[in-house]
Amino acid sequence: MNYPINEMFQTIQGEGYYTGTPAIFIRLQGCPIHCKWCDTKYTWKCLSENKISYEELIKKTTSNQKWSYINITKILKNIQIKEWTAKHVVITGGEPCIYNLLDLTEKLEEKGFKCQIETSGTKKIKCSENTWVTVSPKKDQKTLHTSILRSNEIKYPILKEEDLLYLEKILLIVQNKKYRVFLQPISQNQQALEICIKYCTIKNWRLSIQLHKYLLIR
Repeated sequence: MNYPINEMFQTIQGEGYYTGTPAIFIRLQGCPIHCKWCDTKYTWKCLSENKISYEELIKKTTSNQKWSYINITKILKNIQIKEWTAKHVVITGGEPCIYNLLDLTEKLEEKGFKCQIETSGTKKIKCSENTWVTVSPKKDQKTLHTSILRSNEIKYPILKEEDLLYLEKILLIVQNKKYRVFLQPISQNQQALEICIKYCTIKNWRLSIQLHKYLLIR
C-alpha cells in the first residue's frame, strides 16, 4: 500500500508517555479535523499540485505542503539510507487514521520497530495489536468510543478550565480500564499550563509540555 507522506525525520518524541524517546516520525498528509491551534496545518489537504517524487520528499528539510505516495519498502529504504538508529516509530499527521495502518505497523514490527500512532480518535483505528495508540480527543469533534477503548494513553489538549468537562465524559467510557491521562497546554499557553499542573496534581494525571518546542527541535 502507498501512503501519502508529508515528511519523515528522526528526532526525540516530545509529547506524552514516550517523551524523551528517540523516534522516527512518519507524518501522513490529510486531515478533516482542522483544529484551530494545529501546528501542522500544511498537512490538512492532499492536493495533487503539491505531490512530489519520493526522491524529492526524502530531501525535504523544511515543513511544507509537499507530499508523496510512498510504500513500506521505500520507507524502510529511507531509514536505512539515512542511517537512523531509533527503534520507535511515530505515525502522525494530519490524521493518520483516515488510512488503514495495519500493513504499515505490522511490517515495521517485523523489522524490529515499536510503533506509535497519534490520532484524534475520530476515525476507526486500524493497526497492529502491539501498536501504542495515543488518542487526543477534541471537544468539538466526535471521538469514537472504540478509539478511546483502544487507546494506551489519552493526551488531552487544554486551553481553558472548561475544556476538562469533555475529558470527564471521555473517561466515563474507560472507567474499568487502566488508562494513562496526559494534559497538554495548547500552544505553550502559560494560563493553560497552570491549569494542567493544577489538575495533574489533583487527579494524579501527567503533564505533557511538548518538550521538542522548548528544545527547538522538530
